[in-house]
Amino acid sequence: MLVLSGLVAVLAGLLLLAAQKYGFPDLLNWFGKLPLDFSFRGERFSFYFPLGSSLLLSAVLSILFYFFNKFIR
Repeated sequence: MLVLSGLVAVLAGLLLLAAQKYGFPDLLNWFGKLPLDFSFRGERFSFYFPLGSSLLLSAVLSILFYFFNKFIR
């Protein structure tokens, strides 16, 4: 199951790279710029904490795994 999840993640990444290269550059441009994504730029450093993106990704993956588990049993 873990290997299958890794393969799906790799395929999704390759699909996003291909989409960006062949004409869909703004496919996930909004991701990382949600209201709870904090960024701070100082003189000598920058800090970025993607809280909103992490919460959204966690909710989507939880729903997907819930339905996956429900249909497997």
